[in-house]
Amino acid sequence: MSPHRLPGDPPGGRRAVAVWGLGVAVYFMAITYRTSLGVAGLDAAERFHINASALSTFSILQVLVYAGMQIPVGLMVDRLGTKKVLSLGVVLFTCGQFGFALSHSYGLALASRALLGCGDAMTFISVLRLGSRWFPARRGPLIAQVAALFGMAGNLVSTLVIAQALHSFGWTPTFAGSAIGGAVVLVLTLAFLKDHPEGYEPVPATHSGAGFVRRQIAAAWREPGTRLGMWVHFTTQFPAMVFLLLWGLPFLVEAEGLSRASAGELLTLVVLSNMAVGLVYGQVIARHHAARAPLALGTVAATALLWGAVLAWPGDHAPLWLLIALCAVLGACGPASMIGFDFARPANPPERLGTASGIVNMGGFTASMTTLLAIGVLLDATGGNYRIAFSSVFVLQALGVTQVLRLRGRAHRRERERVVASRVEAVHVPA
Repeated sequence: MSPHRLPGDPPGGRRAVAVWGLGVAVYFMAITYRTSLGVAGLDAAERFHINASALSTFSILQVLVYAGMQIPVGLMVDRLGTKKVLSLGVVLFTCGQFGFALSHSYGLALASRALLGCGDAMTFISVLRLGSRWFPARRGPLIAQVAALFGMAGNLVSTLVIAQALHSFGWTPTFAGSAIGGAVVLVLTLAFLKDHPEGYEPVPATHSGAGFVRRQIAAAWREPGTRLGMWVHFTTQFPAMVFLLLWGLPFLVEAEGLSRASAGELLTLVVLSNMAVGLVYGQVIARHHAARAPLALGTVAATALLWGAVLAWPGDHAPLWLLIALCAVLGACGPASMIGFDFARPANPPERLGTASGIVNMGGFTASMTTLLAIGVLLDATGGNYRIAFSSVFVLQALGVTQVLRLRGRAHRRERERVVASRVEAVHVPA
């Protein structure tokens, strides 16, 4: 056994990369569909004849469904395994994307985005579980960051390919054509995906109906690391999510006076920055576990500083260099949100990891949903004043930082106790 592997650790290797890569391909497709509205917001407003609040409802409903599904999906992953949950997710988000392509009424389009959000909700937790089943524990932070990196590549497809296709082919051909990708990954998932390597089956859990569900959720929530992870995710993820999911393009075009092409390039910069920073954060955390909280809080501080500078800039428009800096820093929000899972992962046993990951993942999407709604309502109430509307970001950042600071010491003490206990146990285990 490698000196870096723990007893019972999966071996990793090429087979692990291939199987895990298939799960990541599903996540890539889900992100492509999730963020496709971000480049089609103005087109959607024109197609369905809706105002800013109604437009924001698309993303709010999608994120609401996503956030609400996180704990149920975590329980499903723990109980049913990755393959079944991922396959169901592909079916749902592909049907949602295809339905959105054919929608001509606002109500049908809303239903399609809700269905998409439901399928999307089943992907990331499943991919995290897949990584923990196929790779050694020490690879966990890097594997999670790389999965998020490939997911952001799906965002890149939205900002480059789907945006161009909308301009060239129109609404229905663009969204219907993108749905073909979902059908392809469904076939591959059913044919080749495996929950775990042979000989590394998880210990069967005793399930006893609603009582088991309550105990599973309560046990995960009692861990300070789970709650800290949720608030880290809450505080770090939502500024970039709101920007990419819906309001970035309208803000850059309507408030900052950029062309659609220039605004699209800045959205692409957010995605590219996310991918680059994700690799750096993953390597740093894998080598220096104590860097988790400083990286998360530093990202929040930098985001607040640049966001405030853009909104407070005198005159009608912020300079292009400042907008570039903002978008580059927003790219760090996604990798910083992944740190939340690194607090929850060691705090929970493998059979509870899906549930704990679901709780963590609720954080950022709850914040995103709240901010999407707040910006839409404030834009309508102020006659399109983006400075006032976008200032709502600071309220949620302040709330999140307060909770992170409150829980940080408690989670650190609990984690230190577990490390000491594991070392004592290792000493008493016969060779």
